[in-house]
Amino acid sequence: MPLWNIYHPPSAFQDSSAKQAFARDITTIYTSIGLPAFYVIVNFIPMAPSSMYIGGNPNDSESKPFIRFSIDHIAVRLPDDDTEYERVVTKINEILKPHVADKGYGWEFHVNETERRLWSIDGFEPPPFGSEGEKMWAKENQAVEWKGGKL
Repeated sequence: MPLWNIYHPPSAFQDSSAKQAFARDITTIYTSIGLPAFYVIVNFIPMAPSSMYIGGNPNDSESKPFIRFSIDHIAVRLPDDDTEYERVVTKINEILKPHVADKGYGWEFHVNETERRLWSIDGFEPPPFGSEGEKMWAKENQAVEWKGGKL
């Protein structure tokens, strides 16, 4: 499951249609490789300037607000290959460009890869990546019983 936590000043992402467009663009990163859309969770978390500090100073610069992304990947782990890592970082930066960079925001992100065996959705063990079970979940856009899954 990709989980994106977006920590931002209240002045950013005020419009729900802008949030939805951004969340949809994020979702396409994952659906383009076959993951079910419902795997993707995007949380917009407004942070008051007095709640986010950068270098010991509050994030109160209205001239260049700062946005921090914490991204967790569980469904698929990347091979230990610099080319693959670079491809993912490039794709994330491409998605961020119209929603963050082009608006003049500063940003930083990191991606955690979590052990898949510690993941469950609605009590089910998610099907293996690329399996028929996962394709069924993508088609249904929800967790459903599958051969090999546990409830």
